[in-house]
Order: sequence, then C-alpha cells, then structure tokens
Amino acid sequence: MVSVLLLAALPFAAALPHSYSASIFYFPDAAEVGFAGPTPTGAEPEAIQTAPAAPVKSDTYPLVADGAAYSPSFNPMRYWGNLSPWFSVGGAFGLPEASPQVPSGCELTQAHIVQRHGARYPTSGTNKFAALLQNAVVNRPDSPPRVPSLGAEILTPFGRKQLYDLYGHLLSGFTQLPVFRTTSEWRMVQSARNWAAGFFGLEEYPTSYYEEIIIEEDGYNNTLVPWNDCANANGDLYEMGSWYANNWTEIYLKGAVERLQQYVDGVELTTTYVSEMQDLCAYETVSIGYSKFCDLFTEEEWKGYQYANDLDFWYADGPGTLPLLARLTQTPMTLFDTTTNGTLDGNNITFPLNQPIYMDATHDTNIASIAVAMNFTSMVASGPLPVDHIPLDLSYNTQHIAPFAAHLVGQVMTCPVTDSPSGSEKYIRWLLNDGAVPLTGIKYCEEPNKDGLCLLGNFIKGMQERVAEVDFQYDCFGDVSVPYPDNLTNGRYIR
Repeated sequence: MVSVLLLAALPFAAALPHSYSASIFYFPDAAEVGFAGPTPTGAEPEAIQTAPAAPVKSDTYPLVADGAAYSPSFNPMRYWGNLSPWFSVGGAFGLPEASPQVPSGCELTQAHIVQRHGARYPTSGTNKFAALLQNAVVNRPDSPPRVPSLGAEILTPFGRKQLYDLYGHLLSGFTQLPVFRTTSEWRMVQSARNWAAGFFGLEEYPTSYYEEIIIEEDGYNNTLVPWNDCANANGDLYEMGSWYANNWTEIYLKGAVERLQQYVDGVELTTTYVSEMQDLCAYETVSIGYSKFCDLFTEEEWKGYQYANDLDFWYADGPGTLPLLARLTQTPMTLFDTTTNGTLDGNNITFPLNQPIYMDATHDTNIASIAVAMNFTSMVASGPLPVDHIPLDLSYNTQHIAPFAAHLVGQVMTCPVTDSPSGSEKYIRWLLNDGAVPLTGIKYCEEPNKDGLCLLGNFIKGMQERVAEVDFQYDCFGDVSVPYPDNLTNGRYIR
C-alpha cells in the first residue's frame, strides 16, 4: 500500500502500465517478509509520567526556511487567534507552578480528551480578496504577494502532522476496543485518524479502535457539534460576535488600508479586504510554510487581529457538558432534550462508560463553549471585552484556548492523602493545550490548588449544579433579545 501511495504522488505515475496492480505480488509487505528483528515494547503507558519534562511545542514563523526573506522581526503566529497552530502556554491560565506532567506520587487512571482538528485550508468562499487580487495590479517594488492555489476546508499537510504528533502513551487497561468519536466533516475524520495513528502507531491504528462518525449537518443531532439544532446558536446572539469583531477591524486597520492602497491598482481596499490579507498570512503559512502577506503588517496590527478573534469568540459561543458527567459517573444518559444524539449516546456500544481514555474530535468554537460551560473563570478575569480597545489585563486569548489542534484534557488520577482512610483520593484536573486550568470557578473546587487538582466527587457535584443552572430549551429556542456586552459574563443571557 505504501509503495502505491508513493508512486501515485510522482509525476510519472500516470504512465504506469495498466497491469501494475498485478505486480503487487513482487512487493510483499513487512508482515509477509518477516525477519523484523527484536521488537519488545516497554511500559509505554508510564512514559508520560516518568519523562523528565513534557515536550515544549514552540512552532515559530516561518515554518520553512524558504520563508525567511518574508519574516517579520517578531513571531506573528502568536497573534492569529483560532488560526494559530497550538503552542505551549505554560501558566497562561493562572497556574505557573503546574506542569502538564502528572504530579509526583499520583497515578493517572482516566483521560477525557476533546480535540480540535489540525490546521486547515480556508473555509470555502470566505476570502473574497484572494480572488480579486488575481486580477489586480500590484505595484510593490519587491516580490509582490500572489495567492497560491489553496484548498478549502480540509487539513493541510502541516495540519495532519499536528494531530499525528499529539499521540500520548497514557494508559493501558482497555478491556475492549475503545470508541473514539468524530464528526463527519472530512477534516474532522482526518484529524481523528491522524491522532489515532500517532497514539497506536501506523501499523496498528486501523484495527485498534472503533471510529464513531457522527453526521455534521442541519437536521441531525450531533453531540460534538451542538449548534446545528439550536436556533439561537445561529441567530442574533451568535452574529453579535462577528458584529463587534468587524467594528473593531474598522478601528485597528484604518491606517493599514491607507498604507497598502498605494501598492494596489484595480481594487479599492477596505478594512475587510485587508483583514482577509491577514487571514491569508495564516492560511498560507500552514499550507506552504510562509506567506508574503505576513510582513505587510506591524506587530500592533497583528495584536489588533488577535483581538478581533477574541471579540468574535467571546460574544458568539456557549455551553454543553452532559456527556462528560455521564462518563465520569458511569451513568447512562437518559435525557436527550438537548442536541445530544440519543441513538448513539443512548447505548453502551457506541457510548461506552468504562474506557480509560475518551477522545472526541470537534471544532474550535465547541472547545471555547466547553470552557464557558465549565466556568473556567480565570479566562474571564479581566471581565467582558471592551469593543473599542484592547485591555491591558486581557485574560481571554483565543490562541491559547482554541488554536489549530487545540486539546482539552481532563486527567482523572489517584493521589496520596495522609488523612484519608484509604491513603489516597481520586482527583481531576484539566489541561487546555498544555496549560493547567484553575477550577476555582466550579462549586466545591473553589480552594486553589497549585496543580489544578480538585477532588473528583466535588467536581462532579459542581458540574451537576452547573448543568442544572442551564435552561436549554429557553436558551436555544426562546425569545432571547441581544444583551448589552456588559451583561455577558458566563455565556448566558440572564432573563
């Protein structure tokens, strides 16, 4: 199979004889050839706990050496919001002493992973400027920006690698093949498969788990993509994020429009077009490794671009955590009056409750919504985002929360406790990318812990009360007027 794929990618592949498939006989795979040599495997599940330090993810711009000639003096990738590739965030959420390694003395027993897809090509039809530029005259004295032919929607090669690199030798102890879930969008399926390939290894992953693909389309209940069946998720409340972001774009890009117009004939630049140039910087970089658009903007303009993403996410996205509670308590779900898929989530074959590892592949907005639903208050410590300037103490950074290949991981572990009759207690903590998130906004977990730990039983009680606060039917289908920004502090408009 590998030889076929490699040959298909070569220029002369089309000239191969029609009978090529018959020649497979002459190219047996490794299993048929044998003589593999020693292949013992160590205790891989322990690797994540015994490694001296967690790997630091620090991709910088450009991703390839060829782009060095178009590289600004700063790293623009840190200002791309949800279009940034994920990078190590350290103590960004307020726990500078916490490590992504399991705390010393604790034993990891379960992991709940919510995984965003990797870097992708632009959404179909969203970048009008790219098409206009092909017919414009660019008068820039150096090599002018030209838009290469980018794909749409699906993962870039870099995006596939991001997910492959995110394997984790977390746990052994599966009593049956695990079920990992993804939506049906091809970039989601690709992401889940690349994640599994990294986790199990290329040779083993296709037969090492069950792939549950949930239809992502209007009219279908999808636990991983709840907005298709929630009317208010696509109405005025959602559009408010775009409205505030667009108005901010008019402020921070005004000078850039005037500066760049002198280099372009045939297209009257607007802040929308110039913002789309910044989009192209991000998309081209994750597609081909760099972009000539990146060095057209100052660092302050990139900070403005980041804040436009922050405004969009802050004012557009909301909550949903029922499947998590079912898994933590090992209690089958019985209420399906939300967007959860009752067919798939209502039985223990497609929704098992006894896995040591769960992985659900979803989108950036859903990860942002889960952070709101779980009341990760450190992210909103600076309060509602002002719509006309960037606050100095900004605590909500989209590139920390929902970048390409973002991953929210709930680690359930047993840790020693001297005053416990059993000598230990079960705890849970949450890592967003590799940053531990304080759980002080969750009832019964308010006492700060330097590692982000909360007693599992307390966390479950706190989440149950959090879910009880939500009136799903009203929030999704009620007559909800658009609130003033100052009223939005926890993802819900209070009647």
